[in-house]
Amino acid sequence: MRKVTAVIPVRKGSVRVKNKNTKPFSGSNLLSIKIKQLKTIQQIDEIIVSTDCDLMANIAKEEGVKVHIRDDYYASSEATNSEFFKNLAESIECEHVMYSPVTCPLISSETYFECLSLYKKSNDIENLITTSLVKHHMWLNGQPLNYKIEKSPNSQDLPDIHKVTYGVCLISRENMIKHANVVTASPTFKVLDEIESIDIDTEFDFMVAEMIFNKLK
Repeated sequence: MRKVTAVIPVRKGSVRVKNKNTKPFSGSNLLSIKIKQLKTIQQIDEIIVSTDCDLMANIAKEEGVKVHIRDDYYASSEATNSEFFKNLAESIECEHVMYSPVTCPLISSETYFECLSLYKKSNDIENLITTSLVKHHMWLNGQPLNYKIEKSPNSQDLPDIHKVTYGVCLISRENMIKHANVVTASPTFKVLDEIESIDIDTEFDFMVAEMIFNKLK
Protein backbone atom coordinates (compact mmCIF):
# COMPACT_ATOMS: atom_id res chain seq x y z
CA MET A 1 0.00 0.00 0.00
CA ARG A 2 1.23 3.49 -0.82
CA LYS A 3 2.86 5.50 1.97
CA VAL A 4 1.69 9.10 2.09
CA THR A 5 3.38 12.12 3.66
CA ALA A 6 1.16 15.11 4.32
CA VAL A 7 3.03 18.32 3.49
CA ILE A 8 1.70 21.57 4.97
CA PRO A 9 3.17 24.59 3.14
CA VAL A 10 3.22 27.85 5.09
CA ARG A 11 5.27 31.02 4.74
CA LYS A 12 5.63 34.31 6.57
CA GLY A 13 5.20 36.50 3.49
CA SER A 14 1.48 36.09 2.82
CA VAL A 15 0.41 39.05 0.69
CA ARG A 16 -3.37 39.41 0.64
CA VAL A 17 -4.00 38.35 4.25
CA LYS A 18 -1.14 39.40 6.52
CA ASN A 19 0.14 36.59 8.75
CA LYS A 20 -2.87 34.48 7.74
CA ASN A 21 -1.27 31.18 8.80
CA THR A 22 -0.84 32.28 12.43
CA LYS A 23 -3.50 35.00 12.64
CA PRO A 24 -6.10 34.24 15.35
CA PHE A 25 -8.77 31.95 13.89
CA SER A 26 -11.53 30.48 16.03
CA GLY A 27 -9.46 30.57 19.21
CA SER A 28 -6.40 29.08 17.52
CA ASN A 29 -4.76 29.59 14.12
CA LEU A 30 -4.95 27.93 10.71
CA LEU A 31 -1.63 26.10 11.04
CA SER A 32 -2.35 24.56 14.44
CA ILE A 33 -5.85 23.58 13.38
CA LYS A 34 -4.59 21.82 10.25
CA ILE A 35 -1.82 19.94 12.07
CA LYS A 36 -4.19 18.75 14.80
CA GLN A 37 -6.73 17.56 12.23
CA LEU A 38 -4.19 15.68 10.10
CA LYS A 39 -2.76 13.97 13.18
CA THR A 40 -6.15 12.27 13.63
CA ILE A 41 -6.11 10.77 10.11
CA GLN A 42 -4.62 7.31 10.49
CA GLN A 43 -3.87 6.79 6.78
CA ILE A 44 -1.26 9.57 6.90
CA ASP A 45 2.18 8.07 7.48
CA GLU A 46 4.04 11.31 8.21
CA ILE A 47 3.37 15.05 8.51
CA ILE A 48 5.86 17.73 7.46
CA VAL A 49 5.45 21.48 7.76
CA SER A 50 7.43 23.35 5.10
CA THR A 51 8.15 26.93 6.12
CA ASP A 52 10.59 29.82 6.18
CA CYS A 53 9.24 31.12 9.49
CA ASP A 54 10.66 30.37 12.96
CA LEU A 55 7.27 30.88 14.62
CA MET A 56 5.55 28.40 12.33
CA ALA A 57 8.43 25.94 12.68
CA ASN A 58 8.05 26.13 16.46
CA ILE A 59 4.30 25.51 16.23
CA ALA A 60 5.02 22.40 14.17
CA LYS A 61 7.65 21.16 16.64
CA GLU A 62 5.29 21.73 19.57
CA GLU A 63 2.71 19.61 17.77
CA GLY A 64 5.29 16.87 17.28
CA VAL A 65 5.55 16.92 13.48
CA LYS A 66 8.58 17.32 11.23
CA VAL A 67 9.78 20.63 9.81
CA HIS A 68 11.31 21.42 6.43
CA ILE A 69 13.02 24.82 6.31
CA ARG A 70 12.30 26.35 2.92
CA ASP A 71 14.83 28.50 1.09
CA ASP A 72 13.87 32.18 1.00
CA TYR A 73 13.41 32.25 -2.79
CA TYR A 74 10.91 29.39 -2.78
CA ALA A 75 8.96 31.10 0.00
CA SER A 76 8.77 34.36 -1.95
CA SER A 77 6.33 35.66 -4.54
CA GLU A 78 9.20 35.68 -7.04
CA ALA A 79 9.06 31.90 -7.35
CA THR A 80 6.38 30.55 -9.67
CA ASN A 81 4.06 27.81 -8.49
CA SER A 82 5.91 25.34 -10.69
CA GLU A 83 9.29 26.29 -9.25
CA PHE A 84 7.88 26.00 -5.73
CA PHE A 85 6.24 22.61 -6.32
CA LYS A 86 9.32 21.08 -7.92
CA ASN A 87 11.67 22.37 -5.22
CA LEU A 88 9.35 21.18 -2.46
CA ALA A 89 9.22 17.65 -3.87
CA GLU A 90 12.97 17.57 -4.43
CA SER A 91 13.61 18.73 -0.86
CA ILE A 92 11.49 16.12 0.93
CA GLU A 93 12.17 12.39 1.09
CA CYS A 94 8.95 10.42 0.70
CA GLU A 95 7.04 8.15 -1.67
CA HIS A 96 3.78 10.04 -2.09
CA VAL A 97 2.72 13.57 -1.14
CA MET A 98 -0.59 14.87 0.13
CA TYR A 99 -0.33 18.62 -0.44
CA SER A 100 -2.35 20.04 2.45
CA PRO A 101 -2.53 23.85 2.68
CA VAL A 102 -3.93 25.42 5.83
CA THR A 103 -6.02 27.81 3.74
CA CYS A 104 -8.69 25.12 3.30
CA PRO A 105 -9.80 24.74 6.95
CA LEU A 106 -13.28 23.40 6.23
CA ILE A 107 -12.32 20.10 4.61
CA SER A 108 -13.76 17.38 6.80
CA SER A 109 -11.81 14.49 8.24
CA GLU A 110 -14.23 12.21 6.37
CA THR A 111 -13.11 13.75 3.08
CA TYR A 112 -9.45 13.21 3.96
CA PHE A 113 -10.28 9.61 4.83
CA GLU A 114 -12.11 9.01 1.55
CA CYS A 115 -9.39 10.59 -0.59
CA LEU A 116 -6.57 8.75 1.13
CA SER A 117 -8.37 5.41 1.13
CA LEU A 118 -9.00 5.65 -2.60
CA TYR A 119 -5.50 6.80 -3.48
CA LYS A 120 -3.59 4.42 -1.23
CA LYS A 121 -5.44 1.32 -2.40
CA SER A 122 -5.48 1.97 -6.14
CA ASN A 123 -2.28 2.04 -8.18
CA ASP A 124 -4.42 3.02 -11.19
CA ILE A 125 -4.96 6.50 -9.72
CA GLU A 126 -2.03 8.67 -10.78
CA ASN A 127 -3.21 11.82 -9.06
CA LEU A 128 -6.23 12.73 -6.91
CA ILE A 129 -7.27 16.36 -6.43
CA THR A 130 -10.18 18.18 -4.83
CA THR A 131 -12.27 20.43 -7.04
CA SER A 132 -15.47 22.44 -6.99
CA LEU A 133 -17.85 22.79 -9.92
CA VAL A 134 -18.20 26.21 -11.51
CA LYS A 135 -21.77 26.72 -12.71
CA HIS A 136 -21.75 30.30 -13.99
CA HIS A 137 -22.00 31.97 -17.40
CA MET A 138 -18.35 32.77 -18.00
CA TRP A 139 -16.52 35.01 -20.47
CA LEU A 140 -12.90 35.11 -21.61
CA ASN A 141 -11.28 37.65 -23.95
CA GLY A 142 -14.62 39.21 -24.84
CA GLN A 143 -16.28 35.90 -25.71
CA PRO A 144 -18.57 33.52 -23.79
CA LEU A 145 -16.46 30.63 -22.55
CA ASN A 146 -18.93 27.89 -21.70
CA TYR A 147 -22.15 28.69 -23.58
CA LYS A 148 -23.58 30.29 -26.71
CA ILE A 149 -25.40 33.60 -26.40
CA GLU A 150 -28.26 32.52 -28.68
CA LYS A 151 -28.66 29.23 -26.77
CA SER A 152 -28.03 30.29 -23.19
CA PRO A 153 -28.84 27.40 -20.81
CA ASN A 154 -29.93 27.60 -17.19
CA SER A 155 -26.88 27.80 -14.95
CA GLN A 156 -27.45 24.29 -13.56
CA ASP A 157 -27.28 22.92 -17.12
CA LEU A 158 -23.94 24.49 -17.97
CA PRO A 159 -21.04 22.07 -18.57
CA ASP A 160 -19.06 20.99 -15.55
CA ILE A 161 -15.95 23.15 -15.20
CA HIS A 162 -13.73 21.91 -12.39
CA LYS A 163 -11.98 24.51 -10.26
CA VAL A 164 -8.95 23.06 -8.47
CA THR A 165 -9.29 23.89 -4.78
CA TYR A 166 -5.86 22.50 -3.78
CA GLY A 167 -7.39 21.38 -0.49
CA VAL A 168 -6.20 17.81 -1.06
CA CYS A 169 -3.71 16.91 -3.78
CA LEU A 170 -2.35 13.37 -3.72
CA ILE A 171 0.56 12.63 -6.03
CA SER A 172 3.78 10.64 -6.09
CA ARG A 173 6.93 12.58 -5.31
CA GLU A 174 8.29 11.40 -8.66
CA ASN A 175 5.34 12.86 -10.58
CA MET A 176 5.43 16.07 -8.56
CA ILE A 177 9.01 16.59 -9.68
CA LYS A 178 8.29 15.51 -13.27
CA HIS A 179 5.29 17.81 -13.73
CA ALA A 180 6.52 20.59 -11.41
CA ASN A 181 2.99 20.60 -10.05
CA VAL A 182 0.63 18.80 -7.69
CA VAL A 183 -1.72 18.20 -10.64
CA THR A 184 -0.82 15.87 -13.52
CA ALA A 185 -2.44 15.59 -16.96
CA SER A 186 -4.64 12.71 -15.73
CA PRO A 187 -6.12 13.66 -12.37
CA THR A 188 -8.96 11.94 -10.56
CA PHE A 189 -11.44 14.51 -9.24
CA LYS A 190 -12.99 14.56 -5.79
CA VAL A 191 -15.73 17.19 -6.02
CA LEU A 192 -16.32 19.17 -2.84
CA ASP A 193 -19.39 21.12 -1.80
CA GLU A 194 -19.45 24.88 -1.35
CA ILE A 195 -18.34 24.74 2.28
CA GLU A 196 -15.46 22.29 2.00
CA SER A 197 -14.15 24.01 -1.13
CA ILE A 198 -13.64 27.37 0.60
CA ASP A 199 -10.04 28.53 0.09
CA ILE A 200 -8.74 31.56 2.00
CA ASP A 201 -7.14 34.05 -0.38
CA THR A 202 -8.53 37.36 0.90
CA GLU A 203 -9.62 39.01 4.15
CA PHE A 204 -13.23 38.37 3.11
CA ASP A 205 -12.48 34.66 2.62
CA PHE A 206 -10.84 34.57 6.07
CA MET A 207 -13.88 36.16 7.71
CA VAL A 208 -16.37 33.85 5.96
CA ALA A 209 -14.31 30.72 6.68
CA GLU A 210 -14.04 31.57 10.38
CA MET A 211 -17.77 32.25 10.67
CA ILE A 212 -18.66 28.91 9.07
CA PHE A 213 -15.95 27.07 11.02
CA ASN A 214 -17.34 28.42 14.30
CA LYS A 215 -20.89 27.51 13.34
CA LEU A 216 -19.94 23.95 12.41
CA LYS A 217 -17.80 23.55 15.53
